[in-house]
Amino acid sequence: MSHAIEKNKTSLAKKVLKFSAILIVSLLLLLILIALYGYRLGDVYSDLSKDTPSHSKVGEQVASRHASNAILERGAYLSKIADCMACHTTRGGAAFAGGRVMESEFGQFITPNITPDKQTGIGNWTAEDFWNALHNGRGKQGQLLYPAFPFVNYTHISRADADAIFAYLQSQPAVVQQNLEHRLAFPYNQRAGLALWRALYFKPGELAYQPAQSQEWNRGAYLVRGLAHCSACHSSRNQFGANKGSDDFSGGEMAGIRWYAPSLVAKHELNLSTWSSADLSQLLQHGVNRQSSVNGPMAEVVKASLQYLTDQDAAAMANYLRSLPPQEKAAPDFLDRAIARPTVSKEQMLQMMEAGETIYRAQCIDCHGKNGEGQAGIYPALKGNPSLQMESLSNPIRIILAGGFSPVTKGNPRPYSMPPFAPFLTDTEVALVLTYIRNAWGNQASAVGAAEVNPYRTASLD
Repeated sequence: MSHAIEKNKTSLAKKVLKFSAILIVSLLLLLILIALYGYRLGDVYSDLSKDTPSHSKVGEQVASRHASNAILERGAYLSKIADCMACHTTRGGAAFAGGRVMESEFGQFITPNITPDKQTGIGNWTAEDFWNALHNGRGKQGQLLYPAFPFVNYTHISRADADAIFAYLQSQPAVVQQNLEHRLAFPYNQRAGLALWRALYFKPGELAYQPAQSQEWNRGAYLVRGLAHCSACHSSRNQFGANKGSDDFSGGEMAGIRWYAPSLVAKHELNLSTWSSADLSQLLQHGVNRQSSVNGPMAEVVKASLQYLTDQDAAAMANYLRSLPPQEKAAPDFLDRAIARPTVSKEQMLQMMEAGETIYRAQCIDCHGKNGEGQAGIYPALKGNPSLQMESLSNPIRIILAGGFSPVTKGNPRPYSMPPFAPFLTDTEVALVLTYIRNAWGNQASAVGAAEVNPYRTASLD
């Protein structure tokens, strides 16, 4: 009897082991198939030219290095709106020669040389190679590119626009500068994993024209989702660095640099649907309007890119952004409540407000006014300012500590700035004055603690 039981156990164990082996092999095969799909994902440049003869003609001109002045001028404009120089130029370095370090939670990405140098740049690239990088996220040799290069957005760029940008880059001075390897942690330094990433999160292709919308709306969608790649910053990302696509404007912390890119759709953040097209266009082009100003990474974007928008394109972007359905703030769940900032008693809040007001009157009142009204177009109002009442404290703390510097633009050549207060205010004083600003004049937000301020003192300024 016992022998039969042992025999049954052995037989069952073998079946379980066999089933487990089959399951593991099946999962591995599934992963390989998914990875193969992701690796092969993409469109073919030559196929598109069959239906777009005008684009093919542009490609031929680019390939022959005899692009017309009109194409070069258009390429120069498009490269500015795509913000190519900002990423592919290190501080004090030659334009487009690469070498800029981009911090991330996975390590450091280092941008490549995209000047027409044949040895270290893209001088040996063709218009097809360039389009393949933008549209399919692949290098000249077919290698998969990291999505730190926003091909998830650039895939929407039209063939003609890609050719024009390439023509412009090929007309720039060639710079000999070797490309450096990315400095990424394992396993993110293994490019093979990008095949799986692409299969899960990348959908190549130009945006389909929406006939129910106006031509201006469609142009705005093309600029916001594609060329200007707004979702690259203004979205939250998962543990693999992926968002929900080029139309994800949910806002999120910018890993590695400690800035927050606010949501472009949330009613409780910027609430862009209530802005006028003129105000939003002015902010994009000038970096300041009668109610707001841009700082941090957005100031760099405006200076290097968006200030060059034509009035028509700025209006198109503004009207597209204003048309996005506003989203209500979701009710906090168990996890939200667990990680929420601790509340303070009414007595504690009163004490914090009194201490914060004292600091405000000593340091802030001359520019921002007794009642937080600011000065239109010069010093932003603090009263009713949604940027100060968000859950994220990153931007206001960084601006208080390191200063607020609006960009120099054609429309605002001498911007007013805010000095840094890190040398003069302690962490506790910064927390108190920010708590006061977040809750005075009808504002309403959580109190700020000194421990939340301190990490920003060592945040990168680049």
